[in-house]
Amino acid sequence: MAYFDNVPQAPADGILKLSVLSKADSNSSKVDLGVGAYRDDNGKPWVLPVVRKAEQQLAQDAGNHEYLGVGGLPALTNGAQKLIFGADSAALREQRVYSIQTISGTGANMVGAVFLKQFKQPADAAIYISKPTWGNHRNIFETAGHEVREYRYCDYATLGLDIDGMLSDLRAAPRGQIIVLHACAHNPTGIDPTAEQWAQIADVMQERAHFPFFDCAYQGFATGNVDRDAFAIRLFVERGFELFVCESFAKNMGLYGERTGCLHAVVASAARVPAVSSQMNRLSRATISTASAYGAKIAGTVLQDPELYGEWIENMELMSARIMDMRKQLRARLEKLGTPGDWSHVTSQIGMFSFTGLKLAQVERLRTEFHMYLTDDGRISVAGLNTRNIDYVAMAIDSVVRT
Repeated sequence: MAYFDNVPQAPADGILKLSVLSKADSNSSKVDLGVGAYRDDNGKPWVLPVVRKAEQQLAQDAGNHEYLGVGGLPALTNGAQKLIFGADSAALREQRVYSIQTISGTGANMVGAVFLKQFKQPADAAIYISKPTWGNHRNIFETAGHEVREYRYCDYATLGLDIDGMLSDLRAAPRGQIIVLHACAHNPTGIDPTAEQWAQIADVMQERAHFPFFDCAYQGFATGNVDRDAFAIRLFVERGFELFVCESFAKNMGLYGERTGCLHAVVASAARVPAVSSQMNRLSRATISTASAYGAKIAGTVLQDPELYGEWIENMELMSARIMDMRKQLRARLEKLGTPGDWSHVTSQIGMFSFTGLKLAQVERLRTEFHMYLTDDGRISVAGLNTRNIDYVAMAIDSVVRT
């Protein structure tokens, strides 16, 4: 028997499979609504102007290509701390936060997952993910050796938040479980709790001594306001939780391929930081040795330069506003066509993605008959809509819903 004969075929990744199908389709009417990346109104990738300026600054500096320290680039990690927790955060002032640079948000999730596998309390605590959640969450936590369970999140009848089901499941979970929470712009649904609902979630998690594991991939991109998008994280920190936050700069700076992110740990006292930081550094060293420099230098430059930071906020407001406008236009067209059903969820959801409520058979018809690509669960990337294709998309959805 050959050495690798016992290796089974892994299940196909739904997003990657969709990307392959879309790229292979040469039809002129094709619309790719699967890609999780911002596109401009011409359907093209958009390099943020502020990123271009940061790149020009870096090109003019007499820099080098030396390794970063094991914790990453301080300009990035320090700037990311202030961004996510707020410059006036008591946790920062009390030096209760430690941050390392990671391979974007995915790397942050994995380092956090491996850390918790080794040090979680109780040792048999499970990971709870929302139903549904980002397709890679289960893969990451199971690969790290955790048992993964689900809590209710989406009300599939209204395509809104099932807050009662969520709270019930969090209450029913054994004490001390690890709860994965989307800080803003929930992927794949675009359904976010209100401020009042976040307070309810925090109440239950405190009662049950659960550990919050925040995943934040869209700060500033979701609503155009970095403080509003960080509300939930800051609320939990103010409530006194110890927690992890995974942060990505893929979406809000457009640094998709640069893989730039951070993992933040908030601990109960500054006295615990040396031990926690040593273990986070050890795990990072074991997996990536040191983080990549280029994307970190871009993001760090933007975060530390007041003028560039202000321009970055404007760039995010532009992206967020375009996506909101596409939501409004899609809903208006579906309602004008009289498409069966209630389409108010298209505008009540936020962020890059919209959970349309389309069934698998309808999604398959959209692919085969209309060359329109979205995930099997009916999620569309609103960033893939533009003024050139939105009429076609609305007509196609109307057609498959009617028949």
